[in-house]
Amino acid sequence: MSRARRSIAATAAALCATGLLAACSASAQDGKTQLVWYINPDSGGQAKVAANCSTDDYTITTQVLPQDANEQRIQLARRLAAHDSGIDIMSIDPPFTAEFANADFLAPLPQDLQDKLKEQSFQGATDAATWDGQMVVAPFWSNTQVLWYRKSFVEKAGIDMSQPVTWDQVIDAAAKNGGKVAVQANKYEGYVVWINALISGAGGEIATDTEKGLDMKLEIDSEAGDDAAKVIEKLAHSAAAPADLSVAQEGQAGTTFGGAQGAFMVNWTYIWNNYEGNDPGFNKDIGYTRYPQTVAGEDSRPPYGGIGLGVSSYSTHVDEAMAAVECITSPENQEVNAEITGNMPASEAGYAANGDALQKIYPEDLLQLFQESLDNAAPRTVTPYWSDISGGIQSTWHPASGVSSSTPATSQTFIDNVLHGRSLL
Repeated sequence: MSRARRSIAATAAALCATGLLAACSASAQDGKTQLVWYINPDSGGQAKVAANCSTDDYTITTQVLPQDANEQRIQLARRLAAHDSGIDIMSIDPPFTAEFANADFLAPLPQDLQDKLKEQSFQGATDAATWDGQMVVAPFWSNTQVLWYRKSFVEKAGIDMSQPVTWDQVIDAAAKNGGKVAVQANKYEGYVVWINALISGAGGEIATDTEKGLDMKLEIDSEAGDDAAKVIEKLAHSAAAPADLSVAQEGQAGTTFGGAQGAFMVNWTYIWNNYEGNDPGFNKDIGYTRYPQTVAGEDSRPPYGGIGLGVSSYSTHVDEAMAAVECITSPENQEVNAEITGNMPASEAGYAANGDALQKIYPEDLLQLFQESLDNAAPRTVTPYWSDISGGIQSTWHPASGVSSSTPATSQTFIDNVLHGRSLL
């Protein structure tokens, strides 16, 4: 048994002992099979799609996972390691796809469904859904980050946003003109998203040769890692750093951007919907452009996020669950979810599957920017050991104010020790 499988299996013991595992999904309601879909929290999009895809043969019900992605992973992994049949379908964050597949938690997607999904999905979505040469989850929605800015601020600062901008330019413009740069730098997965994007934007990767398992090649201690550390160090010690930098997640970043010193922010697609309801007219002051360059002249690699749908290998209704997944991930239902939640479709067809529903909410050039960013996005390293890598990065790069030129080397050594059992997270 691999180390990844052993660690997952160990976490299941407490749940087995306490009887917290859910009842089997084989139960039927009014003669219809009930498929249970475990979802990440949202504003109702997945529940709406579940209703859309329920049929005369089965009803899809939803159960909401915790807000934090790591807690979502833990809850699902514990139950799957215990062979719990109470999960049929699950919404899986991309970093954990390989881990679940490697542990044999996921029922294989039929080849015809894989072919259909590969044809319709963005390349970044396909890459994030693939492990060991097979698509193991179905891309449902694909998220990316762009650089949001206050038009009034950049006019005052005199920075040309019609051209690609660098992190250095953004930080300098904010610092010199009393503005703040809002990022996600709490000790959590969102901070690793930023670090990964910075390293990828400098032409590097966190790890390669992942098919070698624990003997993968870590590449954090590299020129690209150094470039990433320079950006974080510069912002953390700049007047442009928000006071809550070390605890900032997506919500805190959004609050900073919407405040009196709001200048720039990197954040996900759904942020566009966060302001207008509370402050009508605010969106008129929001500009947007591609994610900042880590190194001047080198194309940025925006973060890739999203959700892939997996079918549990322990479900007693695998065939029905696969049919449900095919319906849920159709371009039409991807757009329904996007319209409600702001989480963009995993396919180009999903942007216009139901006419101009999204065009009524988002400016056309913003929708184009989302798709362009997805085409150039950098997923986090696809490996069953991502949780260890991410935890090691968080331990050595947080807080941002402690990042220096020595951080990449320290981080790589620590992660290597964690992977090989010489250190504990």
